[in-house]
Amino acid sequence: MSVTLQNPHSIIAAFDRRPNDVLDLRVASTAAKGAWHDVIQLAEQYRVSVCIEKPAKQSHGKSPERKFGRQGNQLATIREKPQESLQSLFSLPKQAQKSFGVWLALDRLQDPHNVGAIFRTAAFFGVRGIVLTKNQSAPMTNIVYDVASGGVEYVPFVFVSNLSQALINAKQRKLWVVGSSEHAENNFLDLKKDRHWLIVIGNEESGLRRLTLENCDEACRLNSQSEIGSLNVSVAAAIMISHLS
Repeated sequence: MSVTLQNPHSIIAAFDRRPNDVLDLRVASTAAKGAWHDVIQLAEQYRVSVCIEKPAKQSHGKSPERKFGRQGNQLATIREKPQESLQSLFSLPKQAQKSFGVWLALDRLQDPHNVGAIFRTAAFFGVRGIVLTKNQSAPMTNIVYDVASGGVEYVPFVFVSNLSQALINAKQRKLWVVGSSEHAENNFLDLKKDRHWLIVIGNEESGLRRLTLENCDEACRLNSQSEIGSLNVSVAAAIMISHLS
C-alpha cells in the first residue's frame, strides 16, 4: 500500500529514513525553491522518477485549481511505513536503558489531524513508540503523514486489536501506565520523571474506555486555570509529553 504526500517535509523525512520506499515525485517545475527544491535534489540523488505536472488551464478568468498541494501540482507517492511488533516497541536499546522514556497509547482517536499532530509532537520530544487501536481509529492516511510533517518517520508505531492486553504487556516490561481522564482527581503535572511512562490518551468525545482505564496504574487530568474546561486532544497530549520528557 502507498500514500500520496503533499507536505515536502514529510517527503524529506521519508527520504531520510527509507529512501527506497519513495516511489515517484510530481512537481510543477524542477526550479522549485525552499523545501521542494530539497525534495527534487533528493529524488535525483536516489534516482526517483520525477514528473513535471502541467498547471491546470485557466477558464473564465478563474485561477487554476491546485490539485495536489499548497504550492501547485506537487506530491510524492511513498509506501506506507511498516509497523513494529508490540514486543519491539517496548524493548529498550542498551544505550537507553539508563534513561527514562515516554511511550503513548491512543485509544480510538478518530480525527487524522489529531493523530498527525501527536506524531509530530512525539517525534519532537523523542517519544519511544505509539500504540494505536485497530478499531474505531483513524487509519494512517496521507493526512496523518502530512500533518505530522515527517514525525511518522521517526516514531515507531503498532496497531493492536486489544489495547488492554497491550497495557498489561507494557507493565510487564516495567513501564508505568498513566491514563488521561478529565474525571481523575490527580493533576498530571504532579507526576515525576522517575520511571518509564506510557501515556494513554482517549477518544476525542468519550475519552478512555472503562477497561482501558482499569488497566492504568494511575489516572490524571490537566487542571484548567480558567472557565475553559478542556483542550484539543493533540494539545493536551503535547503538554503531557513535554512534562514527562
